[in-house]
Amino acid sequence: MPIRTYGPNAVDWEERIDFDRLRRERLDRLRAALDRSELGALLAFDFANIRYMTSTHIGTWAVDKLIRFALLPRGGEPIVWDFGSAARHHQLYNPWLDGTNRARAGISTLRGAFHPSAGIADDVAAKIARVLADHGLQNEPVGIDVAEMPVLAALQEQNLSVVDGQQVFLEARRIKTPDEIALLAHAASMVDAAYDELYGFLRPGVRENECVGVVSKVLYDLGSEYVEGVNAISGERCSPHPHVYSDRIVRPGDPAFFDILHSYNGYRTCYYRTFAVGSASPAQRDAYTRCREFIDHAIAEVKPGATTADIVSLWPRADEFGFPDEEAAFALQYGHGVGLSIWEKPIFSRLVSLDHPEVLEEGMVFALETYWPAADGWSAARIEEEVVVTADGCEVITKFPAEELLVAGRKYWTVGGELNSLRESQSHLNTNGATP
Repeated sequence: MPIRTYGPNAVDWEERIDFDRLRRERLDRLRAALDRSELGALLAFDFANIRYMTSTHIGTWAVDKLIRFALLPRGGEPIVWDFGSAARHHQLYNPWLDGTNRARAGISTLRGAFHPSAGIADDVAAKIARVLADHGLQNEPVGIDVAEMPVLAALQEQNLSVVDGQQVFLEARRIKTPDEIALLAHAASMVDAAYDELYGFLRPGVRENECVGVVSKVLYDLGSEYVEGVNAISGERCSPHPHVYSDRIVRPGDPAFFDILHSYNGYRTCYYRTFAVGSASPAQRDAYTRCREFIDHAIAEVKPGATTADIVSLWPRADEFGFPDEEAAFALQYGHGVGLSIWEKPIFSRLVSLDHPEVLEEGMVFALETYWPAADGWSAARIEEEVVVTADGCEVITKFPAEELLVAGRKYWTVGGELNSLRESQSHLNTNGATP
């Protein structure tokens, strides 16, 4: 049975995404990962890990400020210290945190914006130390995902053993629950709609930044929580890939590829598509065909028990498409987990996966993305599909058509009929009098 998607509303006549179950199962998985480790507690400053642990959210405006933190003691319940009145909101609306017991006011160092002598880092460390002592864990190692140096030093001054906890968080998040998969599929369906709108909008004369605006409006109208970014890349900017949109004006015959990254109830997308504007050259078509073949061969091998090494071995080496080594070509032939953040486990890259393979398991969700520069020296193709590992293979949840290169923009008519959509962008190269 295919992965189901639903309307965003809650209804009494159909079982849809169960958010109570989502909260419970995420915390259960994190507890299990903690129990398998040698840690006494997990301390999170990363927004995705805080959300996974506590099911709290205060908006993406604060995602880069390291102002909130949460602690899961071994054998205990999670506690979140949050930004000002957000803690009061949690006490009123997040009953799974038991009111004031585990939703508390607290703030970290604002990436150093607080004056160091204010003692904020020491206060954070004291809060953590008290809870650990209450649970008899003061002598056990504390795993942290990310932390500012003053906070790290303050924790050590409390005689706490501080170690890397990010691997425990990522291990818990590696396999998705059924509700997580449903949320990821819904997020992808919103991008399906965005691409449909973009396909109708894309034409000579529009700018890359306008395309970003069109996509963002569709996503926010459909209920997106956060449009993290839209990579809009066109024309000569396609090779090498700059990974950032500009205000370039799209021209006839341009390739244009896009990566749409957004969040629905915290769950993300990473979803590329490539178009030709008005027409495509033979070189552009050939680059797209190569790109499609690489990703299709990879998808065909996705199943439980396969490894990331099995997948990346099907992709070209860096020196086969113009780069000196795998570090220089990183993220062009690539794969990564998708969940509350992008670039989760597992990672697929010839840089690491051949020597450090990871085994694929049912319930994993990840994106596979391929790239190929065209023989003309300036254009390129980029495709990305998100897949869910099933019991006997996988299912693709990114469904905007991509099996062949789509041509966007109006059709042009000549005195002899419809203008061929497979043509060079320079007209003289398409006439009988053109020289090689």
